[in-house]
Amino acid sequence: MANDLFEAQLSAERRRRAQDEGEAQIRAHMRDVDYTIREYPIEVLVPKYLEGAEDGTNEIFVPDYQRSFVWSEKQQSRFIESVMIGLPVPYLFVADVRAEEEELSGRLEIVDGTQRIRTLTAYFTNNLRLEQLTKLDALNGTTIDDLLPSRRRRFLRTTIRLIELTEKADEEMRRDMFDRINSGGEPLNPMEVRRGVLKGTFLTFISHLADDPTLRDLAPLSASSIKRRDYDELVVRFFAYTEAYDDFRRSVIEFVDDYIASKADFDASRDGPPMKREWSNMLRFVADNFLHGFRKSKTNTRIPRVRFEAIAVGTALALRERPGLQGDPIEIEKWAYGEEFTRLVTSDGANSRPRITARIEFVRDHLLNR
Repeated sequence: MANDLFEAQLSAERRRRAQDEGEAQIRAHMRDVDYTIREYPIEVLVPKYLEGAEDGTNEIFVPDYQRSFVWSEKQQSRFIESVMIGLPVPYLFVADVRAEEEELSGRLEIVDGTQRIRTLTAYFTNNLRLEQLTKLDALNGTTIDDLLPSRRRRFLRTTIRLIELTEKADEEMRRDMFDRINSGGEPLNPMEVRRGVLKGTFLTFISHLADDPTLRDLAPLSASSIKRRDYDELVVRFFAYTEAYDDFRRSVIEFVDDYIASKADFDASRDGPPMKREWSNMLRFVADNFLHGFRKSKTNTRIPRVRFEAIAVGTALALRERPGLQGDPIEIEKWAYGEEFTRLVTSDGANSRPRITARIEFVRDHLLNR
């Protein structure tokens, strides 16, 4: 009893000490972050970024710790489309910078938003030709100079919101904020984004097939991967490649997005049964003939997408050509776990068009004994 009382007292003392030390650390690291919210029309914001950029005196500037311009033209175009139709866009984070030279003091350092300001600048200066727009597809191939004068004036009057840190924010604070903004959370994967912005019966159909217990058995994934809809990603890639792998160009995400967009008129009662039948036939064939399913070995718990795609799509294409195809597990084991196939699904550039074609047709042709 005495020992129990002593342990309880000791535990309470440790808790109080941790609370006191934690509070002291919070107060030591707490900073007064003063900020204000500003709004600038694009026709004012972009010149503040452009004028003086060459000699480093522009009022709004990109610091050296920011990354270079990495957005593709499609990403830039989608951002301009969002601004054009009035969708909410993220705030720019900027900081008022103090400098010893008066002419450089009071400039605004971009803490977060360089891709957006550079995109606005590219469009403003007629150096961005819009492409792959979905809502404003009539503007594909156009620049700002191709807009009606009235629409151009309205676009340029559109305001962009900025959160401006006051001059109290020193360089350490700005760099710390940049790091926290850009690493504070795990980015959404493509399927999570699609489920957030796309609607329709096709993705519901895909999710239904992703729950197939045979798939889960042949291609085991971690709990976190399942939560992030990786099974949905496997299913939609299967259909995209099965129907149009010859049309693949360079970006898997864009290829799959375009495929999903092509299913806008998908009718589950009309289009679903044949697709489900092909999916089920493929899974059954793999279960009967591939020793380790989609895995590289019996003990492997990670399913590389490129391996899944090659086996699933190659099998489906072989069954299309020969619906009554009978597999030979012994022969399949020789090449499915051999060096040549392993090289095809692990080499550099695995998502280049030649690699995709090679690995899919490798499986198809070996199943058909070509």
